Amino acid sequence: MADTPGLPPGAAHELELLFGQARCHTDPDVLALYATDDTPRNIAPAGVVFPATTEEVAAVIRTAHRHAVPVVARGAGSGNVGGALPVPGALVVSFECMDAVLEVDPANRLLRVQPGVTNQNVQEAAAAHGLFWPPDPGSSAYCQVGGNLAMNSAGPGAVKRGVTRDWVLGLEAVTGTGEVLRTGTRTSKGVVGYDLTRLLIGSEGTLGLVTEATLRLWPRPAAKRTARAAFASVADAGQAVQRIMAEGAVPSALEFMDSLAIDALRRGGFGHDLPEGTGAVLMVEADGPEAAVEEEFAALTRSLDGAGLLEVQTGASAEEIAALWKARKSLSKAVKRLAPLKINEDVVVPVTALATFIGRLEGLAEEFALPIVNFGHAGNGNIHVNLMVHPDDPDEMARARECLSRVFDTVLELGGTLSGEHGVGSEKAPFVARELDATSRMLHNQIKAAFDPKGILNPGKAF
Repeated sequence: MADTPGLPPGAAHELELLFGQARCHTDPDVLALYATDDTPRNIAPAGVVFPATTEEVAAVIRTAHRHAVPVVARGAGSGNVGGALPVPGALVVSFECMDAVLEVDPANRLLRVQPGVTNQNVQEAAAAHGLFWPPDPGSSAYCQVGGNLAMNSAGPGAVKRGVTRDWVLGLEAVTGTGEVLRTGTRTSKGVVGYDLTRLLIGSEGTLGLVTEATLRLWPRPAAKRTARAAFASVADAGQAVQRIMAEGAVPSALEFMDSLAIDALRRGGFGHDLPEGTGAVLMVEADGPEAAVEEEFAALTRSLDGAGLLEVQTGASAEEIAALWKARKSLSKAVKRLAPLKINEDVVVPVTALATFIGRLEGLAEEFALPIVNFGHAGNGNIHVNLMVHPDDPDEMARARECLSRVFDTVLELGGTLSGEHGVGSEKAPFVARELDATSRMLHNQIKAAFDPKGILNPGKAF
């Protein structure tokens, strides 16, 4: 673990007065628990505090602002781009004590929560009223709403219903000077002032620390149908994706796996029921009112029919659907068996460029002698590119760094973007200038200075 400076004595004293020893820690054993996220790096913070109210968060930030202490907000620590990774001398603000569902208002289709609530807690609270919150990251069982907001998270359902930003009505947040800011409305329409809600979402804790969110809910789909389609090649699957997305029916999920992903599944004991010669798999789902789902699902499955289609399996009951999704949901764990370290990047290309992009990745894998496993949300062109490496092999790690740089260049050349849902964090920050022009970067810096004049909020992240 990297050494880190301690808190300035004045800041440490003020924080101890605010929180006492129970909720303010500088003990190395405690700090070690907050030194990592899901990246392979480890940086101990100088201290950790556990606020329980917006007022306490504001007091923390005022102290940090006075003493120029960097502040890193932390939810579950499950991100994989270093968004919650401390910087040397940082104070971690953990939202573990702010985990309440404050209000459920089914008539207005909204739910008000603190940032430490898990995505699953939100879904359970909404489900009691026949509603749900559409953002559905794969880590929904343990990821927290604060992290979803910070990274503008998404998941398979984004192809139909959008990302986190599309399902938030308003926020309460604390700026880098310790001022409390309230944005948005409790109504589904509202156009007064700049849209600061959407600005804060996806800003990765660099503009403010969210202390409360008003989430927009939607009726739970009454019915769901799922298909798993096996194709002979990635090119064949890519053509099918284009046919589906040109169809009038919009899938509620459209997922992709390439041949290396299928191989990893088979090594892990899954996917043995796929036909021999399967080079790619698509998962297609439709949901909505019972009467409409059958017609939409029929249209989507008709779009699968084309060159290279080997097999289509369908499911309607909860059990059948779970069986079809089992392999896809086991994929992330199965891939980790291929090498000790998975460098997991989420990039986005236009749907029409999907097959070309995967082909380019296969070429890079051969050029750099690295396994690259690809899967993800094909309906958005959002692909998880996984470079499988051995971190104790310096030569392989050097090849991986050069390969990753070429991956990003390829994404931008094809008209894509460097992240679709994981965010930028510290891991992608060095590459942002390749995507954002000088004027954009200047405006980003000016916005940052307006919210956080001393630059104490999550420094070195996002851009």
